[in-house]
Amino acid sequence: MDDTSPANAEQAALWNGHAGSAWVRTQAVLDAMFQPLEARLSDAVRAVGARRVLDVGCGTGRTTLAVARQLGPTGQCLGVDISAPMIEAAKARAAREVLPSARFVCADVQGHAFEPAAFDTVISRLGVMFFDDPVRAFANLRRAATDGAALRCIAWRGGADNPFMTTAERAAAPLLPGLPPRLPNAPGQFAFADRARVAGILEASGWGEVDIQPFEVECAFSATALADYFTRLGPVGLVLQEVDAATRAQVVETLHAAFAPYVQGDDVRFAAACWMIAARAPGRERGHV
Repeated sequence: MDDTSPANAEQAALWNGHAGSAWVRTQAVLDAMFQPLEARLSDAVRAVGARRVLDVGCGTGRTTLAVARQLGPTGQCLGVDISAPMIEAAKARAAREVLPSARFVCADVQGHAFEPAAFDTVISRLGVMFFDDPVRAFANLRRAATDGAALRCIAWRGGADNPFMTTAERAAAPLLPGLPPRLPNAPGQFAFADRARVAGILEASGWGEVDIQPFEVECAFSATALADYFTRLGPVGLVLQEVDAATRAQVVETLHAAFAPYVQGDDVRFAAACWMIAARAPGRERGHV
């Protein structure tokens, strides 16, 4: 890691601790859940004619590998994430698939020394909301991008637009008084809820032609994985590691009831309300680099 600031250290500790390990354990559930978002990014990569792609916040590598397959042997896709457990899982997946056009590095995008002007496209599936200094992060991505490079990122809109994503903490709050609050604009799932703020971040970091559009897609995963989902991930998953067995059982029972409206037959289904964030890297004489 190249950045040692306290807020960044907090994110590094989170994603190299429980959160990163939880994402690895629930990899199959999350891959299924976010497949529609992966498809959106794959379409975007195809539309811009990408050949050298940087995948920011790549997690366990599902989107990186999908893009690498799409690019074929003459392209390349580099996945980067701050989480060592997730990067190790991503490397193992790439090795099993024998996909040399996909590479992975464990690094903090805010300070990592990318090769300058190495990528013609920068993408992210829900991976850009965790920077304590987002202007610094996107300025660093601009330096890693060629002139004219495309930026295509998917980020969550607000919590009010995504009630499924806050169901667990709302239902469990009376039982878990230690749940960490979600602070507006702080690093986390909904840090990019404010479209005007996101546009300002991109413009301040040297990106142009900024276009941020809302969209919704239906996401789904097997209902048999619901308990794994709400007991491992998010604020509730974090706090549940510290509670006694009786409290945990009560929380699990409460959350099964809270999520019941989303269970349809064998599946859990919900609407994901996101932004498609698009921008372009202007020429160096016009950029803030």
